[in-house]
Amino acid sequence: MDVTIDELRDRLGEEGLVVLDVRTPLEFGGTARTPCDPRHGHIASARNLPLDRLLECTSAEDVRALVALPEGTEIVAYCHTGQRSGFAVQVLRAAGYDARNYIGSWHEWSRDPSLPAEPS
Repeated sequence: MDVTIDELRDRLGEEGLVVLDVRTPLEFGGTARTPCDPRHGHIASARNLPLDRLLECTSAEDVRALVALPEGTEIVAYCHTGQRSGFAVQVLRAAGYDARNYIGSWHEWSRDPSLPAEPS
């Protein structure tokens, strides 16, 4: 089941929940800008783990070593439009993580100025 903008907004900062941005470091930092987005950067408190790094892993053990989160951590992954994060969720689940996709991703989040983002 995908995560909605309302659920993520309400749960942001919740203990045991990690928001994982699977875009490139330049997208995450707001340097690589997409003209369709009114804001640039990332969801406040999100961690950056580019999808290409996940795809370099050859086993579930490699994924767990890269992600390095305790068992029981819930992961919400996002990207720009939900496609890369959807793929990342499959990789994370295969490695044993409780992972869900925020399908609206940055494209949706960036449109609401009341939602926390970094850099602002």
